[in-house]
Amino acid sequence: MGAEKLHFYLLILFIATIVVTIDLHLNLFYTLEQALRDSLFQVVSIMTTTGFVTDNFDKWPLSSKIILLLLMFIGGCAGSTGGAIKCLRILLIIKHSYLEFYRLIHPHAVVAVKLGKHIVPADIMASIRSFFFLYISTAVIATLCLAFMGLDLISAFSAVATTLGNVGPGLGLVNPLSNFFEVPQVGKWLLSFCMLLGRLEIFTVLVLFIPDFWKK
Repeated sequence: MGAEKLHFYLLILFIATIVVTIDLHLNLFYTLEQALRDSLFQVVSIMTTTGFVTDNFDKWPLSSKIILLLLMFIGGCAGSTGGAIKCLRILLIIKHSYLEFYRLIHPHAVVAVKLGKHIVPADIMASIRSFFFLYISTAVIATLCLAFMGLDLISAFSAVATTLGNVGPGLGLVNPLSNFFEVPQVGKWLLSFCMLLGRLEIFTVLVLFIPDFWKK
């Protein structure tokens, strides 16, 4: 079971590094060695939500920046101190989505999501789907709020992605060579709340806003 999670994690790392390396080599004319070194370091740093930088990736080609943004949402392995959605949840959502297509082709088949040889209980899958929905919904709502405060879409979206994932640097106004100084005061409070949601994994914080939680 653990091996499948590790393989999925390493596969994402490998594909992201190769694609970014090729992109840097072809579009910014980095030497292959420099492109590989910078892309590998940045992909690992962002996916593990460490946040270290060796180059201003805000100046990288758009396709590379999109990949880094996606990695901010994926994050590290389950059980790690990294932030974001986590690889295990992404893997199980992919497996669940595949089974939905399988059921369309074979409507009478009785199938379940498996991790290795173990069946993932339906209540666990429901919890993962809910978490994924809340995570993406929070990102969209927070991005819209920052956009209303005057931030451009790239700065707003990456600021939310990096704070929800507890990564560090983002793009645009919050690029690796800058900070969150230009974000309005209310926006800083919003992003601080996003950091809290990301670190405590959403349910722990949002449950406080449910009236039933306060009833004896």
